Amino acid sequence: MTRDRELAWDGCVNARDLGGLGTIKHGAVVRMEAPLRLSERGWAAAWAHGVRTVVDLRNTDEIAPGRTPAPPGITTVRAPLDPVGTPFHERWTRIDRLSSPLYFPALLAEHPELVVSAVRAVATAAPGCVVFHCAGGKDRTGLLALVLLTLAGATPAEIVADYLLTYERMKRTYEELGVRDQLTAVTELLSEHGTTIERSLTSTIASLNMPDFLLDNGLSEAELDALLTRLTG
Repeated sequence: MTRDRELAWDGCVNARDLGGLGTIKHGAVVRMEAPLRLSERGWAAAWAHGVRTVVDLRNTDEIAPGRTPAPPGITTVRAPLDPVGTPFHERWTRIDRLSSPLYFPALLAEHPELVVSAVRAVATAAPGCVVFHCAGGKDRTGLLALVLLTLAGATPAEIVADYLLTYERMKRTYEELGVRDQLTAVTELLSEHGTTIERSLTSTIASLNMPDFLLDNGLSEAELDALLTRLTG
């Protein structure tokens, strides 16, 4: 990861700019974990980076007050990516707790409207940089990043490498929480299903026909144009 993608925002360990991947420009979109520990200084750094909108991919019952509220001028938009209360959610909670890329193609196929809703939130946000996050900034965040990066022409290798960075960046946080190393856990889970993180992600990327996927599932031409302008200038 190049230096200008690494974002040292106090209280946040997993923030990175997607600029430089594919045709995405620096300062357009940032992925991160939930800003629960982001300090006043961290928010100031986000503001200085140009952040004006935060897209929260979590469910309502996951949301809790953070260490410091976002400053005036930064708007939070909710766009939950988990279809809670559906057969899909029940099924995949049993399979992988919706905590691996194994479920990505199923969500794209069965609930594309949720993905398009999240993409729309990015496309229609106020001028400025858009941050998007879930809880750990790994899977829901990783899925939205995958969609945006695929649209912007990033290579599968770039997308996989960006996804894997989260395991590295969140390792200390998992240790503090007493949670098993997630890279090991997810690798073992996918092995049981005859695949790997890399193969699973690459297969999902190959299945996405962009921008048709977005347009066929409700994104308007005007919204697509706005999204491309935001991402690539």
